[in-house]
Amino acid sequence: MSAKHSNISIFVPHIGCPNKCSFCNQHYISGKVNAPMPRDIINAFEIAKNSKNYNPETFEIAFFGGSFTAIDRDYMTELLETAFEFVKEGSVSGIRISTRPDAINNEILKLLKKYGVTAIELGAQSLDDEVLSLNERGHKAEDVFSASKLIKSYGFSLGLQIMTGLYGDNNKKLIETANKCLEIKPDTIRIYPTIVLKDTHLAMLFENGIYKPQKLEEAVEICSKLYTLFTENNIKVIRLGLHTIDETAFVAGPWHPAFSELCQSEIFLSKALNKLKTKGNYSIFVNKSDVSKMIGQKKSNIIKLENLGFYCKVFADKNIKPNEIKIKREVNN
Repeated sequence: MSAKHSNISIFVPHIGCPNKCSFCNQHYISGKVNAPMPRDIINAFEIAKNSKNYNPETFEIAFFGGSFTAIDRDYMTELLETAFEFVKEGSVSGIRISTRPDAINNEILKLLKKYGVTAIELGAQSLDDEVLSLNERGHKAEDVFSASKLIKSYGFSLGLQIMTGLYGDNNKKLIETANKCLEIKPDTIRIYPTIVLKDTHLAMLFENGIYKPQKLEEAVEICSKLYTLFTENNIKVIRLGLHTIDETAFVAGPWHPAFSELCQSEIFLSKALNKLKTKGNYSIFVNKSDVSKMIGQKKSNIIKLENLGFYCKVFADKNIKPNEIKIKREVNN
């Protein structure tokens, strides 16, 4: 089994974006206000190096939180030069950056290649032009397609970030966005449910009754479907839900600290229901790492199955691969 990938995350605040999206307040998402300096990269690496799971082959320096290629060019180069030193000495495997689809061109990609960038994530959020416009993204779906094609032509690993529950979006449009992502064939995907944060345009729309955020159950259900769709098409989902937010800024929406775990439990529930046909008593076998996912938080999956007439006990089986299940009917119970 390959070692788990880890990021040495450097958050670049809202200094590169040409506009402010309806949902965006970077201060409350990242908790960062000041722009990082080279010494911050060095300090972050030293902390990572002293962690027990540090592995130079699986650690990357990652610039997140803003539109990295839209910031001042000299400042961007200064950050890259510092990070590249760790790449050259073999202390990290590469550099990952996150940026806007309309902040990509040949000149920028050549510069990123020069300084050891290996992966580029595009904040697509949606591939529906109406949704993009309503959320004041400042770019169109075609920008995502063209930027993705250009990024892949340079040999970078391509990641896309999409959001559920955006203003003006719905599940039908969201599935269409997901299918368009499949056409692009990124290497990775991040899926974020839309959270309403204070001091945003979306908060104003919510307070005026114009925008209705997803309920937690709705977000879990659609994100689980998207996860399954992407993974079945060999696209790795590397994030489900926001890492963290400033809780004092939370206004509304499907925020949960274990959102990914909720989605994984929903996926295992669906897998079980696809195999369970006749009501009765069953044993469900899963990999040890998946026991809690199958049971669900506070035994939620077991309770849901019981309410449908399926009385199940979950067991760990080292012969079962991760993300797979095996079901046996207990006829004597």
